[in-house]
Amino acid sequence: MYHAKSIAGALGAEVEGLDLAKGASADDYAEIHRLLLEHEVLFFRDQNISHAQHKALAESFGPLQTHPAYDTVEGFAEITILESTPQQPTKIEAWHSDMTFRQHPPVGTVLRSKIIPERGGDTLWSSMTTAYDALSPGMKTLLGELQAVHDFSWGFKESLAEPGGRERLAQAVADNPPVVHPVIHSHPETGKKVIFVNSLFTTHILGVPRKESEAILQFLYDHIVQDEFTCRFSWQADCIAIWDNRSTQHKPVNDYFPAHRKLERITIDGDRPY
Repeated sequence: MYHAKSIAGALGAEVEGLDLAKGASADDYAEIHRLLLEHEVLFFRDQNISHAQHKALAESFGPLQTHPAYDTVEGFAEITILESTPQQPTKIEAWHSDMTFRQHPPVGTVLRSKIIPERGGDTLWSSMTTAYDALSPGMKTLLGELQAVHDFSWGFKESLAEPGGRERLAQAVADNPPVVHPVIHSHPETGKKVIFVNSLFTTHILGVPRKESEAILQFLYDHIVQDEFTCRFSWQADCIAIWDNRSTQHKPVNDYFPAHRKLERITIDGDRPY
């Protein structure tokens, strides 16, 4: 029988004893869902799954999204390729929740490792529920009344600035105008309060002067990455991470250049505006 072993105080657990390559039952999927709500991010090692099994695992949580800015696996439009090479190193280094520039941000993500550097290339996660709980009552009241703007173009400004970048991403920009989300939202399944701004896609808070917006956001960005809210995962080939995008943020540690790193990601579609 498999079980989940916590790896940090705030969030994160490694699931041991379950080989997803041998197939998973409806009961297995239900238990993975339950464990995800409890731990916010789950890790599985030694999972040599097929692309079809990767898709089936993600679909157990709901409909799947595509992404406007990444290449995909042939025959599987839902599986985006996250690859960093010496010739084209990754540009994403900021803490973030995935695709908050959409009106319905993703429920979660299922990420599997294909090529991992000999050293480095870990990923960090932070619990936005634990970070919210640590705020003072006065700060909770202030933030609970605020809304913030999230913007695809802000998050992909480096790619847009590349030669031909604006032309390549023109349709993505057109399809993803800025959206507004509450700074604090309630998780739709657990009911817990969650901080929902991130340094990659959030541009500003509505209804307050620019300097106040900048100060509030910077306070939150500094607050949410305190060590006691985080966990860290060291990848090997054939690992899987599943995280709840509604209650976590994550950040790659880009300390492996110029080595090659390749992962494949499926994003689970959002079912509601936040």
